[in-house]
Amino acid sequence: MNITFYGATREVTGSCFLVQTGRHRILVECGLIQGSHEHERHNRAPFPFSPRDIDAVVLTHAHLDHSGRLPLLVKQGFKGPIFTHRATADLCAILLEDAAYLQEREAEWERRKRKSHNQADIEPLYDADDVRRAVKCFVPLEYRTPTEILSGVGLTLLDAGHILGSSIVELKLGDGERARTVIFSGDLGHRDAPILCDPETVDKADLVVMESTYGDRLHRPWSETWAEIGEIIRSADSGRGNILIPAFAVGRTQELLYAFHQHFDDWKLGNWQIFLDSPLANRATEVYARHDEVYDVDALRWQAKGAAPLELPNLKVSRSTEDSMRINEISSGAIIIAGSGMCTGGRIRYHLKYNVWRENAHVLIAGFQAAGTTGRALVDGARHIHLWGDEVEVKARIHTVGGLSAHADQDGLVQWYGRIKGRPPVVLVHGEPQAMDALQQRLQASFHATVTEAAYMQTIPL
Repeated sequence: MNITFYGATREVTGSCFLVQTGRHRILVECGLIQGSHEHERHNRAPFPFSPRDIDAVVLTHAHLDHSGRLPLLVKQGFKGPIFTHRATADLCAILLEDAAYLQEREAEWERRKRKSHNQADIEPLYDADDVRRAVKCFVPLEYRTPTEILSGVGLTLLDAGHILGSSIVELKLGDGERARTVIFSGDLGHRDAPILCDPETVDKADLVVMESTYGDRLHRPWSETWAEIGEIIRSADSGRGNILIPAFAVGRTQELLYAFHQHFDDWKLGNWQIFLDSPLANRATEVYARHDEVYDVDALRWQAKGAAPLELPNLKVSRSTEDSMRINEISSGAIIIAGSGMCTGGRIRYHLKYNVWRENAHVLIAGFQAAGTTGRALVDGARHIHLWGDEVEVKARIHTVGGLSAHADQDGLVQWYGRIKGRPPVVLVHGEPQAMDALQQRLQASFHATVTEAAYMQTIPL
């Protein structure tokens, strides 16, 4: 029995891990590589294994860096089941459909460019039909419900608290006289985050495959984060500039709406026009509203009072392109939540084009920004950004609110691991080198644990 690491090795995106027993091949995650165009070109490289030979896939959650190549896997011959939490299955249906649309649109744009240069044609990575076939493979599961997914392979999902339906994966593997328990942390949530429960505790394991996204930093207390956002909104209100919030459609958008609902009066949000300008986020918010069975105690208490915690009296939801375009006529007094979260695509780029050069505008960065993205450039203090070939000067104030992260910080990761009996060996994935190095050192110093940083195509025996 062994595990081979085919993604998220000393980088954050592209999670993909192959578990092999004597009889079965189980793929855990099949995510898109995201970031710069150079990074994303690697998505077209052949899988380093045969999709036809994979017996089953286990998916921790719906974010595309974990799920985004599933339609490609199906397109290239995978015909088995995809096991995941039922809320993740619902979110994937809309996220993968949107991803296919973007793949088709990008391929069409590339075809036109290549045609003008007499270059070979290009096809999308996958299309809507591939997504429909992939979605049919999903087998929805509940938390804390042990399931035999293959002969000698047991699966239990625990709540990871990262986004709706996110899971810690426990795989119990039997191979003749040998038995091993392997834990995949998935993306672990930030304790006390809005809406969702905290990550669940794992009892024991023979090996832990663990994310390290924020392995080198600590989040500020939630009280300070809410105070900072309130101050940004008050500052912008006095200058009457617009506030742009690039937000991931799943997770971050819903947390922001929930926080706005809770702090509506404190932050004087009634003075603003608030726009949710993301068709994908609109649909994801509807999924969140349907799955309140996984909400935390506070969110359930709001609902018990008859409040709709993801709704606001002055929230305007953009349903069409025309709705989005009309927002750009507003020069002040608007809070605009739009995707994509790293400013690599979506409607936020249009709002940046119309606002980022204004001195009274504000951009509130509310999530992780991968290297090579427009969002990272803004965080790093770029004086100019490129939008559709144009160089746009950055005069807006850029605010990085790190405390909003949906990922556990270093303390959260260390505390989660520290509750596992026996201090099992750890393999770190899903982190940039600096974050991995820092977390490795902390785990070794705190627990004398055996900690390995996964390398691409490295195989670790169980």
